Amino acid sequence: MASTDPVEPITTALRAAIARAIGCEPSDQRADPVIRPSANPKFGDFQANFAMALAKQSGSKPRDLAVAIAEAAAPGCEPFAEPFEVAGPGFINIRLKPEALRRALVAMDSPDLGVQPLGAGRTVAVDLCGVNVAKQMHVGHLRATIIGDTIARIHERLGWTTCRQNHLGDWGLPIAMVLDRLRNEPANLDALTLDDLNRAYRAAQHEGRGDGAGLAAARAAGSGPHRLAELELQCEDAAAALESAKRTLVKLQAGDLELVRDWQKLIDVTMREVYESARTLGVHLPPESERGESFFRDKLQPAIQAFVDSKIAERDQGALVVRFPGRERPLLIQKSDGAALYATTDLAALRYRIQDLGAEKVIYCVDARQRDHFIDVFDAVEMIGWTRVARRDGTTTEAELVHVPFGSVLGADRKPLKTRSGENFTLKALLDEACARGRREVHARAAEATSPTHGWPAAELDAIGDAVGIAAVKYADLSADVTRDYIFDLDRMVAFDGDTGPYLQYAVARIASIIQRSGAAGTSFAQAPFPADAPEERALALALLRHGTAIAQAADEDAPSRLCQHLSAVAVAFNGFYQACPVLKAEPESLRLGRLRLCHLTQRALTDGLGLLGIAVPQRM
Repeated sequence: MASTDPVEPITTALRAAIARAIGCEPSDQRADPVIRPSANPKFGDFQANFAMALAKQSGSKPRDLAVAIAEAAAPGCEPFAEPFEVAGPGFINIRLKPEALRRALVAMDSPDLGVQPLGAGRTVAVDLCGVNVAKQMHVGHLRATIIGDTIARIHERLGWTTCRQNHLGDWGLPIAMVLDRLRNEPANLDALTLDDLNRAYRAAQHEGRGDGAGLAAARAAGSGPHRLAELELQCEDAAAALESAKRTLVKLQAGDLELVRDWQKLIDVTMREVYESARTLGVHLPPESERGESFFRDKLQPAIQAFVDSKIAERDQGALVVRFPGRERPLLIQKSDGAALYATTDLAALRYRIQDLGAEKVIYCVDARQRDHFIDVFDAVEMIGWTRVARRDGTTTEAELVHVPFGSVLGADRKPLKTRSGENFTLKALLDEACARGRREVHARAAEATSPTHGWPAAELDAIGDAVGIAAVKYADLSADVTRDYIFDLDRMVAFDGDTGPYLQYAVARIASIIQRSGAAGTSFAQAPFPADAPEERALALALLRHGTAIAQAADEDAPSRLCQHLSAVAVAFNGFYQACPVLKAEPESLRLGRLRLCHLTQRALTDGLGLLGIAVPQRM
């Protein structure tokens, strides 16, 4: 299926003409015509700005080069664009023909909205969420969860088979410490809440932390016997707690049935809240996505042995490390006591995701502090050759390994978001606050007599408010460059104007209202000619026709913000169209129906894009 974006064939024709002029392949970066939207519509829809750079390289005059390439590309562009205009020192102004816009809109007005299945037959694994068992989700999990879910949805939209991978921290000594403490209390593990688990986790960590440094300092300073006895007892108790936890871990690793049953209860309690938060966020996180550290426990030693056998790992003071050329830091994959590390689990996980799941692309949505860690892990996997993946058609390819490093959520003081008491914000508390703010905004608007929701039942307004609050949080997070920190400002996020989630939701609801008030069924305007003569009609058409390209770009760059920028541009263009071009009162009838069809296509594109962000779209607001 060909792209519905009419700029693509123009780009292809210009690339071919540039390549012939400078003697390179059209795929060469030098042949890029650098087409950008025109800053002033009166000069055209787009502008090609390649001539200045190429002329400097070739020693020719930019304008002469632009004229020659424009003439060479003209035959291939004639069905799509008016004759090119060369302006100034060598800019090519491009104006699309109205009939080309109409043809492209008709092609887009299909079930798939012109989105090409670029990933058909391919598999992607997306590492997201990554909670630790026995600990509450905090604000950092918001980003790992919604960024990962959006990237997965975008790939699914393009036809990829998507494997979500929720890498739980559910194995090892920290979990054994919690389990050991709860069993020794004893606690009723069938009645546990996540708050109970969280308290037990903190208590176990405190109990197992002796103050050895303090004891040494007290001895050196000649502290009194009471102080020394207190510190010695603390260290003895911590050592005893650790030894007890280690015995529990050994029994758990050996498959003790009672311990395994209790361990599973800890996971179940944790995951209940995880799934509840996922439902609130509109995130698709099915139970089959759970791939905790425990899943890979039998795969760690084979992974380590593979590095030893390939002579990539070497001993360093008893530990096993992988060294990289030109890099001082090695990757530690096994401690001197034989214990595995997080890096070992990540190596085993990558081997599984590439070789067992057949993922041609593996994406990790993990905060930016882990950047160096993933550089090392990815390089180690490439060194050992685990990136070679077998495709379904029998061919092989190299898997693409991607780390999407995200920044922190900051408060108004530009420091990591905290509660007033200085505690880390739990994700549940943050979502509750967002929904409450959304409800207040929706109820306040409904209180106005002129509001379309005036007099609606409170329960219906509450449901819309929840959708608005969640949309506000998700869009604010996803619309910015995810690698950067951002300030959590609910007042700005829940606004119904500006570049916000509620603004996009309202645009969809407004279109639904227009179509409803028109009294026209979808079939009555399904074949109406699209309007493309008024400047605002053209601007909306051009924004819509970027839909498939924007989704593909968001997948290529693993950047949800690319999709958000597109949706914002469509909503802004629609608002300009709606203000300047009457719809319900348009004459003649063919124009009214054509504009209704354009409205309907806009509604579908916005709904599709918001769905990829996991944002609900109320039909009435």
